[in-house]
Amino acid sequence: MLYSAQIRAARALLDWKQAELAKASKIGLATIQRLEKGQGLVNAHVSTVVQIQTALEKAGVRFFGPDEQGGVGARLRR
Repeated sequence: MLYSAQIRAARALLDWKQAELAKASKIGLATIQRLEKGQGLVNAHVSTVVQIQTALEKAGVRFFGPDEQGGVGARLRR
């Protein structure tokens, strides 16, 4: 699962506007806006989260879950 902060961070890494993510993921702009406003885990249907994550990963983002060394994150692939 993704965190709202990860989606915001991934968009920032790609220098994408919310509308660009909406287009790439085929998810409505209002849904992207709502999900990014949240805190913690994204509260959405699994299929919606998968579409967003897939679009961001195709664009070059890697996601990291919480572990013993820190919190969640996102970074560009090398």
